[in-house]
Amino acid sequence: MADLLTKLAYQTMQTGKGLLGLVHKEASTRLMGLVAPEGAPNTVPVPPELFKELKRSMDQLHALDLEEAERGLYPPSLLFDAPWLDWAARYPLVWLDTPRTWSRRQERNVRDLPRDVETDAFPDYYLQNFHHQTDGYLSDTSASLYDLQVEILFNGTADPMRRRVIAPLLQGLGSFSDRPASQIRVLDLATGTGRTLMQLRGALPQAQLVGLDLSKAYLRQANRWLAEVPGELPQLVQGNAEATPFADASVQAVTCVFLLHELPPEARQNVLNEAFRLLEPGGVFVLADSVQLADSPQFEVAMENFRRAFHEPYYPDYIRDDINARLTTAGFEAVSAASHYMTRVWQGRKPR
Repeated sequence: MADLLTKLAYQTMQTGKGLLGLVHKEASTRLMGLVAPEGAPNTVPVPPELFKELKRSMDQLHALDLEEAERGLYPPSLLFDAPWLDWAARYPLVWLDTPRTWSRRQERNVRDLPRDVETDAFPDYYLQNFHHQTDGYLSDTSASLYDLQVEILFNGTADPMRRRVIAPLLQGLGSFSDRPASQIRVLDLATGTGRTLMQLRGALPQAQLVGLDLSKAYLRQANRWLAEVPGELPQLVQGNAEATPFADASVQAVTCVFLLHELPPEARQNVLNEAFRLLEPGGVFVLADSVQLADSPQFEVAMENFRRAFHEPYYPDYIRDDINARLTTAGFEAVSAASHYMTRVWQGRKPR
């Protein structure tokens, strides 16, 4: 009975998310018709069959999410942990921010960042308004709106997609099953506001969790979210995923979610090389990012429109990049990958 109630509640919640997304889409369409600037990138017409394929793929994602919770990979409570009241309070702020976003698009201004930013502290590719987002990743305002904006973009599927790293992570950590859970250390690269760490805490309640990110503002938001999660507070560190402050072979697992598509090719390889360096032999690396043309050609129009509608300067190269080959170049073995809705998940092991 408990499983049935969980399933019904989850399905009801996902329906609600979908309706919220449709309402937002309709409202956004009308608003964009009023404030979209001249010269804004035009999107490619979406064929009707793409909507059907997206819906089918999304349904498969939710079914797998529920199945893995029922199998005990993570607690069912993770399925319902979105901070709805908090997001409801912030929702008007997203709308109020929209004119600024459109203004940047019209002016082709992708370097509209806070004046007090110490630019020398960041790589040049990072100092941009990714997604045309106000302040880029460099202010508390940006950090406070980010999670809600992502959930709107993905119609409530961001956390289910993040949870796709859990199954391969647990499988990979099986090689350390002789150790106490409290001695397992997992590092999340580019942890942002900590939503992935929240999912990992549910699946690994005793493990040592560490999150690294370049943005102090996003780490502050992560600390606020994570302080609400039972258990030991993850350690949060500011740093570049290309060159972290951690010792060789100091962790048993590394995760990285939604980072690579925002990196130029050289930086992409640097992050994979760094993950390899940090892992103890036998450790597992789990990477999640956007689907690519090779594995999801049916979503090519969606990928193209994502590139056109948002400022994603490295996305066209990313969706054509051979991540399997990059992982092998970094030294990983047993590399494999699977796609879930709009997310591709890779895993690789550091040889013993």
